[in-house]
Amino acid sequence: MARAIVAALRTRPETVLADTGRLLDLARARDHLPATSTTILKDNISWHLMFPGANTTPWQMEGTIRGLRERGYRDLVCVQNETVVTRAEKGERLNKLAPVLKAYGVPVRYNFRPGDMNWIRYEPKRPLLALHRIFPEGFRIPDFFIGKNVVHQPTMKCHIYTGTTGAMKNAFGGLLNSRRHWTHDVIHETLVDLLSIQQEIHTGIFAIMDGTTAGNGPGPRTMVPVEKDFLLGSADQVAIDAVAAKMMGFDPLSLPYIRLAHERGLGVGDPREIEIAGDDVSGEDWGFVTGVNMVARFGKAVWFGPLHALQKILFRTALVNLFIFGSAAYHDAIWYPAIGRPRIRAWLGTKWGRMFTEYERGLAERARELPAGIAAGC
Repeated sequence: MARAIVAALRTRPETVLADTGRLLDLARARDHLPATSTTILKDNISWHLMFPGANTTPWQMEGTIRGLRERGYRDLVCVQNETVVTRAEKGERLNKLAPVLKAYGVPVRYNFRPGDMNWIRYEPKRPLLALHRIFPEGFRIPDFFIGKNVVHQPTMKCHIYTGTTGAMKNAFGGLLNSRRHWTHDVIHETLVDLLSIQQEIHTGIFAIMDGTTAGNGPGPRTMVPVEKDFLLGSADQVAIDAVAAKMMGFDPLSLPYIRLAHERGLGVGDPREIEIAGDDVSGEDWGFVTGVNMVARFGKAVWFGPLHALQKILFRTALVNLFIFGSAAYHDAIWYPAIGRPRIRAWLGTKWGRMFTEYERGLAERARELPAGIAAGC
């Protein structure tokens, strides 16, 4: 397999918007994203509450929009999804993505709203590892995704079920419906299947990953935010996840979703075969550890442990509502006030926290700075 390119840049608040555009050039986005296609911005809202490292940042969204518009990508649309424990519009608002999208005139569609898109049955062209077994009656994807570019906007963070999470996991919410939790016991294989499907349906795929604040610990929510000042970009979803994993301190090929995708030729997961463009990251080893939280212990017992035989009863019947309630109560009502808010307060004193606090100031003026027709996507 040919060497993949992953762009990596150290950044700071004063340059982060321009640096995001530089990523597109360093990783040769124009070779992979036809400008004639509509481009979906698929952000990542792992938690509708604001928590550093968990969600797409406003500067990640703004930098992506500006960078694409300046390079001739006029037709942009953001697509949001919900999960059983997250709310899209609340997440847009609390994470300050909504004002960015409004300032730049980028429309938002929701994959769970019938008026925005329809779910149609899809027959993959390549053999699958897991989805055909989880959904033997067939599965559906949003029709809006077919024939369009997609730019994923994940963050650098750990994940309780996959070790790390990034570009490949970001397709999970967009392409699978509310029953996506059925796949958790084969989550690695599912992510590989989704990447294979993406390569069949999209005209181009790219990822811009934010590591300005990275998430250490039992993500994608209950983490310790760590300032790291990095941005990554690549058209190879496997390679960007591999580089991010290595920087966080993991062996990429020890993570099944990266290894399986590499073995199936869907991307490059071996760091020795990845070219880094931009800043040197060879010395980065952050020593992150995924860990567990209370909800993760129960989830792992059901999906991978001694309660595995009960998973269909627990998660494919009305009993799933007890788990949904328990997860929401633990994360939003217990962990967030008691542990999350003190971590947020500490982060708000950092350079990225101060930038977040004041983000809407000057936003409209920055949008108007783009040449006429570019800012509005004309």
